[in-house]
Amino acid sequence: MTSSTSATTPSRPADLGTLVVMAWSGEAPGGDMPYLLAYSLGDAPAGPKAASAAIRELLESNGLPVGGDLVVDGNARQDLPVGMVVESEQAVVTMPGFNARCSPPPQWLAAVEARGYAYCVFTTRPWPEAVPGKPLAPQALADFVGADETLNAAAHLVLPAGSPRG
Repeated sequence: MTSSTSATTPSRPADLGTLVVMAWSGEAPGGDMPYLLAYSLGDAPAGPKAASAAIRELLESNGLPVGGDLVVDGNARQDLPVGMVVESEQAVVTMPGFNARCSPPPQWLAAVEARGYAYCVFTTRPWPEAVPGKPLAPQALADFVGADETLNAAAHLVLPAGSPRG
């Protein structure tokens, strides 16, 4: 697993709750695939449903469709408002209204270096059990990420790995 931290800068940050980015890698054709998962803990003052709605609004206001298998490919879309920079063994994901960094495991760093991108699932489905700094079983991650409820409530993105200087 990986440690993750979050920071947000939306116009109404409380509506989103705590946003988290988590990194891991997994076997895929062509070698390990680096994955990112962005999610809320669902701890918005108005509750998990309000957090989900606020995240959906954040994604859609940035032109990111939510739901199903539709993938927005940052390699092909130069105007993508989401970016990822990998530096000093950190992954930093930014978009208007959202900035977060996480400390990926070495396997993820090697996979993103080999591929040049990461596959990101930014879900509107809250996951209150996955608190940063708290141990998480690999099966719990697989169950959450693989659930239709998670995948159908997410924007799916291919994020090129940028460097601090572009």
